[in-house]
Amino acid sequence: MNPVLLRANTCAPAPLNPRRLLLTLLACTALVAPTSGVAQENDYDLGTLRVEGADDDANSILAGSVTSSSKTSTDVLDTPASVSVVTEKEIETRKASNLQEILAYTAGVHVDEFGADDRYDYFRIRGFDQLSMGTYRDGLPVRGFGWTFSRREPYGFERVEVLKGSNSSLFGLNAPGGLVNGVSKTPKSLSFGEVYTSVGEDHAEIGTDFGGPIGDSSNLSYRLTAKVQDSAYSYDSSDDDRVFVAGGLSWRPSDATELTILADYNKRDGVPGTGFPTGVDVDIDSFFGEPDFNAFDTEEYSLGYKFSHSFANGLTFRSTARYSDLDLTYEQVYGASTDPTAPRSAFAVYSDARQFAIDNQLQYDTSFGMFDSRTLIGAEYTWIKVEEEALFGSAPGIDITDPTYCGRACVTLGPYVDWVPEQSTQSVYLQEELTIADRFIATVGGRYDYVDVTVGYPATGTEETRDYTSFTVRAGLTYKVTPGLSVYANYSESFEPNIWALAEDPKEGTQYEIGVKYRPESMNALFSAALFDLTQTNVNTYVTPVVQRQIGKVGVRGLELEGKFALSSNLNVTAAYSYWDAEILEDGIVGNEGNRPSRVPQHIGSIWADYTLPGDNRRGDMTFGAGVRYVGATYGDDANTVEVDGYTLVDAAFNYQMTESVGLGLNVTNLFDTEYRTSSYFGTDYYGDGRKLTATLRYDW
Repeated sequence: MNPVLLRANTCAPAPLNPRRLLLTLLACTALVAPTSGVAQENDYDLGTLRVEGADDDANSILAGSVTSSSKTSTDVLDTPASVSVVTEKEIETRKASNLQEILAYTAGVHVDEFGADDRYDYFRIRGFDQLSMGTYRDGLPVRGFGWTFSRREPYGFERVEVLKGSNSSLFGLNAPGGLVNGVSKTPKSLSFGEVYTSVGEDHAEIGTDFGGPIGDSSNLSYRLTAKVQDSAYSYDSSDDDRVFVAGGLSWRPSDATELTILADYNKRDGVPGTGFPTGVDVDIDSFFGEPDFNAFDTEEYSLGYKFSHSFANGLTFRSTARYSDLDLTYEQVYGASTDPTAPRSAFAVYSDARQFAIDNQLQYDTSFGMFDSRTLIGAEYTWIKVEEEALFGSAPGIDITDPTYCGRACVTLGPYVDWVPEQSTQSVYLQEELTIADRFIATVGGRYDYVDVTVGYPATGTEETRDYTSFTVRAGLTYKVTPGLSVYANYSESFEPNIWALAEDPKEGTQYEIGVKYRPESMNALFSAALFDLTQTNVNTYVTPVVQRQIGKVGVRGLELEGKFALSSNLNVTAAYSYWDAEILEDGIVGNEGNRPSRVPQHIGSIWADYTLPGDNRRGDMTFGAGVRYVGATYGDDANTVEVDGYTLVDAAFNYQMTESVGLGLNVTNLFDTEYRTSSYFGTDYYGDGRKLTATLRYDW
């Protein structure tokens, strides 16, 4: 069975029916009138996780003074959580073309589990699937329902941050593994710019990113980022075309106040991906669907703002909001077999998703004696509504040894699911960070969420509702052994509405974690290690082939090691290793207790290094980079009857700085064109993408 149908069957819409919630929390207080106050340095981003000195992201793989999961400007060594940051420099060096490639060298994260299935940004954190409840942008959630999810454009990010572990005490609805937050490019106070073009096999791309002050005023600045791509994946009939335009305008009337307006347009004409019958030896570049009925096209508009104002005596107000509108066209024929007369399946989704989110915060910093206190109180409102029509049908069979296509005319479709899910969430949260004698940092927080879900069915004119409430907490303690070495421990919880199983109780997660972080004074480096124990209850579990019950329980215990360091001014290294001991702890009458959850590897490891050979009078700088990624063996099913071997991939990069402003780069993913199977899913094998080579010419000013 194709993942399309599995999602259709296992994620059948739970009958839900909302009441309209109360007012949008603090929506009317989104902007606070500027008042006079003590000027303070705005060293935070209004996203979920933040790093001071964001301009360094374009020049270093290290994120400077990184903040963590606290929604405040807290040094990474001072927070009781594991956080990884992929800077703009690292994204550019590896020329990551999607979110999965950005995260491929990050500890605690597994990507590409469905290989050539390129519909979504698939990733797991600490063994848990985070697709529907783990993607954030500028600190606000990016959600979806059913088959309607968008994909992010890497060229629009100045960094990508990964918070690992349960975190609902600050971020609300979320899977227990963690979250990924993309931080949008924003205007700068100095003029800058670049234009580039990339070419490769079935690939052409051009883009630009520029901005700076407007006129002679230092109060106003702008930024414009744009990209156009005409491309394809390594297999047949696989478009990856994109148009991306993002603009930003910042107003800084004083050092204490800043308002940034952000807008973007993201159009992607892609494909659902392709799979092959298990056990059949075929060319993995083959295509057994219908080229004229093979699309995963999205068109998305977004508009939002970030606002901050620092008052006198340690009080700061921040507000972030965004509205998005996404249209999806999804068409696919799949299910070819060795019998050319056997009909294939056809599936289509036509949908529109609108969502809005706003997060308002008050932060108060004060000191008394040997204590430094940082208090954060916030109110958040999110809303999403999806109008989704799914159709199911068939198409004639195909000879997989000599495929001949029949076109759209041969595809027949009938009604499958026509539904309108709508979800709104009102939340308040509180967090206290108390530093004692500059050595002990206690972090305690809690959050209350009220979730209202409605599912309407236009064909019958009916709707159903469900309400969820949850109070989640987090408590952590950090000890600074030295200014560059800290150890920590934490307990945290997660909360995720369990809509699909018609369940009254939400999925709930708990995590225990201990860790150590080291930032040596003698080198530009950050090393971290973490041990964790994660458990999620109320998981949806099949008790018959067609019936689900809320009786599942899954546990993952593990180890994460990560290092990002510059051995010299010319040599950068990123290394990561993850060990996941995952187990199905409860599974009803199915009998999978004690087994390993499907598609969860036990070992993941990677290392990337790049070395710059300084130029001389005859030539410019030359940078050589290479990386190795390993993903261990997995199972294709929870019964552990289908084994999928592990695989190792090699990537490479080269850049030649022709002049101070002109650079020529070469990037290769899957250098040796390794054929590897990423998963085996209900009789269908999925393989990863083959070798991709691109050459990029870039001009900076």
